[in-house]
Amino acid sequence: MQSIESLVCVAPGELRIERRPSPRPSPGEVLVRPRRIGICGTDYHIFEGKHPFLQYPRIMGHELAVEVVEPGASNLRAGDICVVNPYLSCGTCIACRKGKPNCCTSISVLGVHQDGGMQELIAVPEANLISAPGLSVDACATVEFLAIGTHAVRRGGVSEDDAALVIGAGPIGLGAALFAKLAGAAKVALIDRDADRVKSTAAIIGVDAIPFGEGLEQAVADYTDGNGFDIVFDATGNQASMQRGFDFVAHGGRYVLVSVVKDQITFSDPDFHRKELTLYGSRNATSEDFSRVISAIKDGKVPLDKIITHRTSLAKAVTDLPVWARQKSGLIKALIEIGG
Repeated sequence: MQSIESLVCVAPGELRIERRPSPRPSPGEVLVRPRRIGICGTDYHIFEGKHPFLQYPRIMGHELAVEVVEPGASNLRAGDICVVNPYLSCGTCIACRKGKPNCCTSISVLGVHQDGGMQELIAVPEANLISAPGLSVDACATVEFLAIGTHAVRRGGVSEDDAALVIGAGPIGLGAALFAKLAGAAKVALIDRDADRVKSTAAIIGVDAIPFGEGLEQAVADYTDGNGFDIVFDATGNQASMQRGFDFVAHGGRYVLVSVVKDQITFSDPDFHRKELTLYGSRNATSEDFSRVISAIKDGKVPLDKIITHRTSLAKAVTDLPVWARQKSGLIKALIEIGG
């Protein structure tokens, strides 16, 4: 049987290249070759042992641009480049029946609940392949992570009347801030502990940066005329940050938790009721969000040349990924390249 190379996270802190049997598509699946794999915060968390929903060993990778190898009974053709929706849902549970497959009761996410795309071949359901004619393989690999931010913005109902704050200037926060701006928010601001990262990210997408430090509360008050933000997004994956974010929401405002942590999140109930806040969880993304991102990229509204900052190969990722997990200076989005 033919074998393929796979990048396996054997245990927290341990990566290695293994040869595994080539996948055989089941009915309804298509055999594809990953061409670009975005390295996500989720992948770094898996490597570090911080992901709450994972068993080892695991082949990571869910931000995928793939080339069709064997289309099977699908309408796709060999050589087609597609985006992958990595959220495999059952289609029958209460969430799926209500049009929310992103929070399916038995969801399986490629690279998290089952092996993902950091390998030379993978079989995926045809229904989870999104044809994106006109998009480069690089662009296709960015669609999924941007869709996370897009979904959060849609979940929070951002409008032209809103002053929006995104806490966390990593790729997910970048996506949330960018699509809050594209949704027409009156003001969009970013906060991050890393002063250089927040300044550079804000400049790339054309939003404001609020300095982090002892005067943060006053800086937020000054920026919002003492009102706080109509909508706040937390994209940090940090318990303390997620709890502190409640303080920045205006009376009558909304708070969207985009990131996930193992810990419990607590807040002051009197303050929550005094402000009559609305709290949202935002999980994954839906086909509507993927379509929104693809359209924005085609319209030239996403500065991909500035977002993709690092590149590596499948073999070199064994050493590069651990470095990037620790050293984020200058890093926005790293891609693993397979096959040029």
